[in-house]
Amino acid sequence: MSQHEIVSPRQLLDSEGKITEEGWARKPYWKYERSRIAAPPWRIKEWDYYAIFSGDNQSWLCLTISDLGYLGMAALAWVDIASGKAYQDSELSFFPMGKYEFPSSSDRGDVRHRGSKLELSFSVSGSERLLEARAPSFPAPGGARGLEVRIELGEIPGSDTMNIATSWKENRKAFYYNTKRNCLPASGWARLGEREYSFAPSEASACLDWGRGVWTYKNRWYWGSASGFLDGVPFGWNIGYGFSDRSPASENLVFYDGRAHKLDDVVFHLNPDDYLAPWSFTSSDGRFELEFKPVVDRASTTNLVFLKSIQHQVFGRFSGRVVLDGGKALDIVDFPGFAEDVLNWW
Repeated sequence: MSQHEIVSPRQLLDSEGKITEEGWARKPYWKYERSRIAAPPWRIKEWDYYAIFSGDNQSWLCLTISDLGYLGMAALAWVDIASGKAYQDSELSFFPMGKYEFPSSSDRGDVRHRGSKLELSFSVSGSERLLEARAPSFPAPGGARGLEVRIELGEIPGSDTMNIATSWKENRKAFYYNTKRNCLPASGWARLGEREYSFAPSEASACLDWGRGVWTYKNRWYWGSASGFLDGVPFGWNIGYGFSDRSPASENLVFYDGRAHKLDDVVFHLNPDDYLAPWSFTSSDGRFELEFKPVVDRASTTNLVFLKSIQHQVFGRFSGRVVLDGGKALDIVDFPGFAEDVLNWW
């Protein structure tokens, strides 16, 4: 696989709606403009997804707002690693087609969802992010109800991010532009049912999945992410494949103290009949060799006849070895993270 790195700003799409230059980057160099897309509005996909690990509480908080053209979705999830349980709720809308007015940049802008069950707000200004949510009927432990969230995310100054722009072989006007930001220090609180949880930046860390694009109809992808601290140093990774033509570059990166370390191919080894069975991860360059002990399968299925989605986002702990660009090997023991297998007809 080629690993073509983009090192300067440029337009994402040309006058025909094709990516001007495909590859990966350490910064979000591509300029996204929805008006340049050569596809009808019901085919355009835009989404912001945050996953925050609370640290000592051993819990994950996940927040999503997405406009998938045909379908809009807002979702909240609370994943308790200690008990092995997941609590979630979502709200759908039909044919939003740009009504959310998603920002064109991952560095600034606001997006909000106001529904009958869920209220979510993501406000971004440079390195500062404010996430707020309110869901009075959200299912909570012990039969309680309600989830309210106020989380502030920061960023390591000058830190690298994962950025990729690729298209599909069968349709070069179908594209995937994605930014993943890992190791975002989190502070704030969440009230789940009758209990309040605090998030401290010394132990709580988040990732952002910011995506824009046009997809082909049927896709299956694999994605894994982790953000936290290794011996007090911000550490994590983003791995994934199966979505679009990745011959220009992979999205596999390890982050250590704000710097990105590029990996080649990473392969997920899992049992699709039992997502809670152990997984393993191997790499073509031998630099990402990990075992994964699943704890919670956050599974969901959407079936709207022509629109279907089968998702398994599995949370657990990773152990093994990761090698940085300079050859330094890092031993990983029970590091929190997640990996997913998603199949969409969308």
